[in-house]
Amino acid sequence: MKVVAFARKELGTGASRRQRNAGLTPGIVYGGTAAPVSISLDANALYYALKKEAFHSSILDLEVDGKVEKVLLRDFQMHAFKQQVLHADFQRVDANQKIHTKVPVHFVNAEISPAVKLSGGVIGHVTSELDISCLPADLPEFIEVDLANLEVGQSIHLADIKLPKGVSAVQHGGEENPTIATASVPAGTVSAEAAEGDAAAEGDADKK
Repeated sequence: MKVVAFARKELGTGASRRQRNAGLTPGIVYGGTAAPVSISLDANALYYALKKEAFHSSILDLEVDGKVEKVLLRDFQMHAFKQQVLHADFQRVDANQKIHTKVPVHFVNAEISPAVKLSGGVIGHVTSELDISCLPADLPEFIEVDLANLEVGQSIHLADIKLPKGVSAVQHGGEENPTIATASVPAGTVSAEAAEGDAAAEGDADKK
């Protein structure tokens, strides 16, 4: 994915405000051996690019005044109530150095899992993204989690997921094998079944 930007010479709050009023979004490119560069991007194009999931988890070709660099979107700030991107940060990437980033999780085959198909269960998505480490060339747009064999009462953990070649998970907080998804029967269903059981028991007692 390609992003076109321009070197930004005027800095400061006032200059950034003028840029936004002119339909531009201020940003910065940093990392690697080169010095950080302040940039401006087309605000409208950036706003719609941010709506694409892949834009957040792909190596981007950032062209600044004709020079193209490989970068990764690291951060962006949105206006509190306007459809406006206030600022964007991009980090240069080296093809020979591993990067640490988050990628979205895509859950598939929930509708054919025993939990849903046979037990009327509900799949709970405990996380929507994973922290990973890999070389830029191995960066996946997303991680797929297959729910086809999930049954009620079971969970899928990090160790159950087959990560793409060259990709490793980065864990935090000391939890060795965090939960990714769970399958359970809705609380209302359990209550209804319990109520039916109590009613049947009362009926039997009345007959006696």
